[in-house]
Amino acid sequence: MVKMVIAIRRDIDMGKGKIAAQAAHAAVACTVLSMKKNKKIFNEWYSLGQKKVVVKVDNVEEIYKIKEECKDLGVISEIITDAGFTQIMPGTVTCIGIGPDKDDILDEITGKYKLL
Repeated sequence: MVKMVIAIRRDIDMGKGKIAAQAAHAAVACTVLSMKKNKKIFNEWYSLGQKKVVVKVDNVEEIYKIKEECKDLGVISEIITDAGFTQIMPGTVTCIGIGPDKDDILDEITGKYKLL
């Protein structure tokens, strides 16, 4: 099986709508990258319903740690920064999208985090 994981920072004050928008940005960004860079995985993920899991991380350092692990394992990832039009300062890192990729690979990176 394959999935996408989105890790959301919980140390910044974002409302539910803002969190949903940031997660959507991450999902779209990773989807576009996957379509270009890993068509086989993308097609499997897409045909099986585009499974997404959203987890919470404590801070921006966790986001960058996840990014490095993704880089080391060759997993698509995209850090999302906010434009700052509503609730938070411009340039604030809000989340990271990971994958889509095989469940066991993504679990190795994000399995320790709790669901949002």
